[in-house]
Amino acid sequence: MDSFAYDNGRLFCEQVAVDELVGRFGSPLYIYSRKTLERHFDSIAQAFEELNPLICFSIKSCGNIHICKLLVDRGAGMDVVSGGELHRAKKAGTPMDKVVYAGVGKTDAEIQQAIEAQIGLFNIESEAEFKNITSIAERLNRSVRGVLRVNPDVADARTHQKTTTGLKGHKFGVDIDQAPQFFASHGHHPMCRLQGIHLHIGSPIYSPQPYVNAVTKALGLIDQLRRNGFTIQTLNIGGGFAADYETGTSPAYSEYAEPLVELLKDRDLKVILEPGRTIVANAGALITQVQYLKSSGHKKFVIVDSGFNHLLRPAMYEAFHFIWPTKVELQHMPTHRKKNMDLPGLEQCDVVGPLCETGDVLTKNWAMPPVTRGDSLCVFSAGAYGMVMASNYNAMPRPAEVLIDQDQTRIIRRRETYTDLIAPELNASSL
Repeated sequence: MDSFAYDNGRLFCEQVAVDELVGRFGSPLYIYSRKTLERHFDSIAQAFEELNPLICFSIKSCGNIHICKLLVDRGAGMDVVSGGELHRAKKAGTPMDKVVYAGVGKTDAEIQQAIEAQIGLFNIESEAEFKNITSIAERLNRSVRGVLRVNPDVADARTHQKTTTGLKGHKFGVDIDQAPQFFASHGHHPMCRLQGIHLHIGSPIYSPQPYVNAVTKALGLIDQLRRNGFTIQTLNIGGGFAADYETGTSPAYSEYAEPLVELLKDRDLKVILEPGRTIVANAGALITQVQYLKSSGHKKFVIVDSGFNHLLRPAMYEAFHFIWPTKVELQHMPTHRKKNMDLPGLEQCDVVGPLCETGDVLTKNWAMPPVTRGDSLCVFSAGAYGMVMASNYNAMPRPAEVLIDQDQTRIIRRRETYTDLIAPELNASSL
């Protein structure tokens, strides 16, 4: 699952005591385990080894260039959705032929940057986008390669509606029944060679069956396209593998891989995967410090120094994160992480942030050990869609980020300052 564990009442990330990190680097603080990141990436590669896939880390899940570099060194490519993410991929040393570029609203400038960088593939989202890419490619006199993103009309019932992406009527891709006509109209364009199909049905997906359903539909489409004379070399099955926000809720990578390998092993296709959350969610945590305790009506509030400005998922998606003090009595050391912890002496509370918003809540009606002002809490499984979605709302600086490697600690993003907050305004020209 990850390398965060309690020993004699203290939380450790690998071999480093988390409460010591707060003393060194302040609060709030994002911390990441190198061991967990590498183990998850290697486990995916091993599970799908028979297909020899290109594994493109979904940089939107966690964009710190040091983490991306760590994964590039393991053989990863990058799945990017913006010019800024492409810039991060470059800074992380990603081979550009291992970059796939998705996103429904690619601007002219971003498309030109990607073409000039000689990325591997565009994941093409619409006919209008295809025409724009070919127009820019013609102007630059550089041909590109692409795969058509199709919606197989498949979803996992447990996936949040805001992160379900593969149904008809969604903004992503084209409906699968429109794909043959798309290829008939554009499949032989000299400036953008359509060479495959891209799927992404949402995140997280909690079982292999939705993937099996989507890939089965995609293979039927590929067979049809090949019969129609098109050379189809690539199938990008996207990402979306789950993470353990609660202990044991996500399948093993081998469970995802086994039926997909069976479907694809003899199909003469280059397979691409785009995992993000499943690699980095459990590898990261947000540490936040208790500022105040208060009661109102029947409620007890634990007010901390971090809120949806640093971790948006609870407010945005009603997402669950296991929250626990970094130092506890021995009776409160958790052996697992669940929504309902059956331990003696827990107190019911809402853990809330400092922002001037009623919705600034990290968790409601949560039973955890008693805490006092100055205690540190760990918000587990916050590595994915945590810091990348952080903001400066209420003019609050964003946290530092720290990478743990066994007993070594390295700061990979310094804490923002008030000067950082206003620097772009000070440099602005007078209107």
